[in-house]
Amino acid sequence: MKYTSLSSYLKSKYGEKYFKLALSCAVTCPNRDGVCGDKGCIFCSLKGSGDFAQSALLDIDTQIERAKDLVKRKNENDKYIAYFQAFTSTYGDIDYLRESFYKTIKRDDIAILSIATRPDCLNDKIIELIKEMNSIKPVWVELGLQSVHETTAQYIRRGYKTEVYFEAVRKLKEIGVHVITHVILGLPNETKEMMIETVRQTGKVTDGIKLQLLHVLKGTDLEKEYADGKFEVLSLEEYSDILCECISVLPENVVVHRLTGDGEKNTLIAPLWTKDKKRVLNYINHKIATYEK
Repeated sequence: MKYTSLSSYLKSKYGEKYFKLALSCAVTCPNRDGVCGDKGCIFCSLKGSGDFAQSALLDIDTQIERAKDLVKRKNENDKYIAYFQAFTSTYGDIDYLRESFYKTIKRDDIAILSIATRPDCLNDKIIELIKEMNSIKPVWVELGLQSVHETTAQYIRRGYKTEVYFEAVRKLKEIGVHVITHVILGLPNETKEMMIETVRQTGKVTDGIKLQLLHVLKGTDLEKEYADGKFEVLSLEEYSDILCECISVLPENVVVHRLTGDGEKNTLIAPLWTKDKKRVLNYINHKIATYEK
């Protein structure tokens, strides 16, 4: 089965591969500060899903240099994607965000700026700021959707209606940015058909997609649900089968930015098979290569 991987997309569009630098923007989330909730999404870690991001206590330049140190042996061109990963990276004072983003995007070693956020945190001023920056260098906006199903959205405490996501995508596409949608496979109470439907609907509007296995992490409310036996996590075999079917419904032009994901090993409760990343990727890649619908 053929699909457009991130690596092939980068090489085709920019002529080379760029490595991501996971950064923090010292912001929070409306699902944590009381605007639409105070507990966060049920699966979200204390680090706001930025478990591998640099500390927000560091200035942006220091974060970038430390993140570069982690991957520079793999990188031959000294060009990177600056990825503001933790929490909701458009949720803050507009002047502070402008300073942080511009300081990043104007660096010679940053080729692309990628901003992770929520669809309900893209007001007109933020959209205009993103448009400005996109005229300097490519900007990607990553939207945390997880599922198109409202019952799931309520269960995970997402805090906004699915229609908000589609409206956010429309606004971002109008200003010409690359939109990436985050989808979690294996959420409690979702069937395989529901997961595939999420991917089918998002594939019609998004430029890229991150397919993420559900992880149960320490300190989350999802941990309590799992401990109480309210759901089971997917096996490697189950996840790979669902993943293949999801990829099969995507248009060929949609870039698959992620096939699975990592949970921080010190806080990972389940599934433990994800700790062997090399084995997992080998298995998944073999399943995709041999998949027949």
